[in-house]
Amino acid sequence: MPEPTPPQQSAAALEGRRPVMPDARILLVDDKPELLESLYQLVQLYGYQPDKALGGQAALDALAEHTYDVVLLDLIMPAVSGHDVLDHVAREHLDCKVIVVSGDASFSGVKHALHCGAFDFVKKPYEAAQLISTMEKALRQCVLEGENLNMEAQIKASEELHRFIVNASPDLVYMLDRHGCFTFLNDRVRSMLGYSKEELISRHYSELVDEEHMELAKNIFNERRVGNRAARNVELRLKSRHRRHGARFLEPQSVWVELAAQGVYSDPNERNRQTFLGTYGTIRDISERKEAQEVINFQAYHDLLTHLPNRALLKDRLELAITQGRRNKRKLAVMFLDLDRFKVVNDTLGHSMGDRLLKAVANRLQSCLRRGDTLSRFGGDEFTLLLPEVRTRDDVVVIASKILDRLGSPFVIDGHELFVGASIGIAMYPEGGDSADSLIQNADIAMYHIKSRGKNGYQFFSEEMNHRFSTRLSMERELRAALNQGELTVHYQPQVDLESGRITGVEALVRWAHPERGLVPPSEFLPLAEETGLIIQLDEYVQRRAFENVAAWDRAGAGQVKLSVNLSAAQLEKEGFIDQFVASLRDAGLAPERVKLEITENTLMQDVEVIIPKLKQLRRLGASIAIDDFGTGYSSLSYLRQFPINTLKIDRSFVCDIRSDESEGGASIINAIVAMARGLKLGLIAEGVENRTQLNYLRQQGCTEVQGYIFSEPLPADEMCDLLCRDPFQEIVMKEPAPHESAASNLPPTVQNAG
Repeated sequence: MPEPTPPQQSAAALEGRRPVMPDARILLVDDKPELLESLYQLVQLYGYQPDKALGGQAALDALAEHTYDVVLLDLIMPAVSGHDVLDHVAREHLDCKVIVVSGDASFSGVKHALHCGAFDFVKKPYEAAQLISTMEKALRQCVLEGENLNMEAQIKASEELHRFIVNASPDLVYMLDRHGCFTFLNDRVRSMLGYSKEELISRHYSELVDEEHMELAKNIFNERRVGNRAARNVELRLKSRHRRHGARFLEPQSVWVELAAQGVYSDPNERNRQTFLGTYGTIRDISERKEAQEVINFQAYHDLLTHLPNRALLKDRLELAITQGRRNKRKLAVMFLDLDRFKVVNDTLGHSMGDRLLKAVANRLQSCLRRGDTLSRFGGDEFTLLLPEVRTRDDVVVIASKILDRLGSPFVIDGHELFVGASIGIAMYPEGGDSADSLIQNADIAMYHIKSRGKNGYQFFSEEMNHRFSTRLSMERELRAALNQGELTVHYQPQVDLESGRITGVEALVRWAHPERGLVPPSEFLPLAEETGLIIQLDEYVQRRAFENVAAWDRAGAGQVKLSVNLSAAQLEKEGFIDQFVASLRDAGLAPERVKLEITENTLMQDVEVIIPKLKQLRRLGASIAIDDFGTGYSSLSYLRQFPINTLKIDRSFVCDIRSDESEGGASIINAIVAMARGLKLGLIAEGVENRTQLNYLRQQGCTEVQGYIFSEPLPADEMCDLLCRDPFQEIVMKEPAPHESAASNLPPTVQNAG
C-alpha cells in the first residue's frame, strides 16, 4: 500500500489559517513509524500539536494517562488492533472522537468501526485535505458539544436560581381589596415588621404606614394602575415592632421599604371602577441599604479616623465660601496645618498610638474654631482650616496663635506624655488666591516656608514664597537631570585609627557640581532627594562609583581600606535591594567584608519588621553596619540589642561641643555613648573632629576611630588614592598637643592647601 504523504505546502501557504480548536488534544495511532511521522507532520502543519502512539498498546497507555478530543486510529495493527482500541474507548466511555484511518475500506470493516463508536472513516492512502477536513469536522463537533454542555449548565443554574427566589422570596407580598384592606400577606411580614398575618388581614394598610409618609402611601399603596404606569421602586417608611440597633427605648420603630404595586381587575380588557378588585404589591426591606447609603455618604465626605470633613467636603465648602465672599466683598482665610514631630511618635510608639494622637489633636483644634469654620483632615498629619468671613489678618492671627498655644500643651495617652507642635501656612482671599485650589496650594507653600525656618509657627503666603517654591521645583528637575548627565561626583573622607594613625577606612560622600550654581551643598539637595524619592537613584549611583573607585585603589596598591557608604530608608525598603547591592559589589570585584553601611537612627525605626531581616542578611554576607549620627535620633536604647549593628558613629554636633574649658555639654553625651558602646561591645567612630582638643579627648575616652577636617576634607577619588598611598597622619595622632594650637596648624601641608 503506498504511503500517504502530507501535501507539499509551505508554512507560508498556510499563513493566516486559524485552527478550529488551537488547544485541541489529538492522538495519532499507527504501528508503522514512517506513516506515523508523516501523519504527525501533516497535522502539525495545520497548526495543531498532536501526541503520537506507535501501536495499539501505546494508544491504550496514552488514553489511560491523558484526555483527548480526537484520535486518528489505524485499524490493522499487530497485538492490539484498532478494533481493540475502539472497544476500550466504548467500554471506558471515553469522551473523544475516533476517526479511523485505515487501508481496510471494505463495507464490513467500515460498518464494524462505526458500530464500535468511530466518528468517521478515512481510507488509506488519504488525501491531506480530506483527512484534515474530517479531523476538523470532529473538532467542530467537540466545540459544539462543549458549548451545549455550558448552555445546559447555565440553563440549569438559572432554573435553580429562579426556583429558589420564588420559594424563598425576601419580599413581603400582599394583596388589598378595593377598600385598601389586606386580603393576603406572606410569612415575610413577621420577620420584616413583627406582625402576624392574622393580625393584619382585613385591616387597612394605613395602620402600617409611618405618619410622615402617609400622603405618599395614599397615592401608591392601593395602586390601581397596571403595566408601565404601575408604581415601582417607591421608598417609604412602615411601622415595625422590631427594635433596630442604636434606637432609643421610647422612639417609634419603623423600617425603610421599597414598594411596587399594581391594580388587579376581573377583566383585564375592561379596567374601571366596577371591575377593580384590589391591589397586588411587593414590599422589600431596604433599611440596611439606607443605612449603608448614609455610611457611604459620610465616608465620601469625612475622614474615618477623626470624623472630620475630608478634602472633598472642604473643597466644596471653600468654593461656596469664595462665591459668597466675592458677592459680599468679604475676606476669608485657609490655614494649612502640618504637625511637627508627629512622625517621631508614629515611628517610635506605633501607628495605633499615632492614630490616637491624631484624634486628640483634632479634638483640640475643633475647640479653637468659631461657628461656621470648617476643620478638615487633609491627609496623614495634615489639617486644613477654612475661616469664612474674616475682617483682617489680625482675626486670623488670633486663631493661629490659639491653635499653637493649645497644641503646645502635652498630650497624655496611655501614660506617654507626647509633645507636638504645628507649622501653619495661611492664604487669604483674594490676595492669596482666588480659587479653592490656589488658596490650598498657597497655604501649603506658606506652611513649608515656616517648616524650613524651624517649625512651630504660622506664616502668611506671599508671592515671594511662590517664587521660592518654583525654585524648589526647578532644583528637583535639575537634580533629575544631574543624575543622568554626570554632574554628581563622589568624594571621600578618611577615617583614622587613633592608636596607629593609619587610615583604616573612607566614607563616600556625594557632591553636586552644578554647571551654573557651582558646588551645591548636600544640605540643599539631599532633603529634596529624600522627599521626591530620588534618594534611591542617588544612593545607588554613589555606591556603584565608590565600589569602582575602591577596587581601582586596590589595583594601584593604595592598601585595602574599608568603604563606608550611606544607606537611606527608601533604598533599604526597596524590593530586591539585597540582590542589586550584591550585584554592584560583584561587578566591581569587591568583597562585602570591605563595606560598612551607615544608617541613621531614624532610618532604623522606619519599618523594623522589614529592615531588621535585611540588615541581618547583609551581616551574614559579611558587610558591617554602623548607626550614623548616633544620639540625634529617637530610637529606644532597648532596640540596639535587636539590630545587627557593629559600630556607633558619634554625631559631629556632640564633637563640636568639646572645648578646652571642659564645660558640660556634648562631652558628657560622648562619655555616655562611649560607655554604652563598651557595654554592648560595639565599635566607635566620631565624625567632625577639627582640632587637637577634640582629638585627644576622644582618645582619652576610648574612641578608636575618628574622621574630620583635622585630617582631611572630603577629596575626589584620585586625590584620595594619593593620600592613601602616603598615609601621612601618624604624626598628627602621635604628636602631643600644644597649648592654643589651631585646627589648621594640625593639618599636613598638602591637606591645608587642599582646603
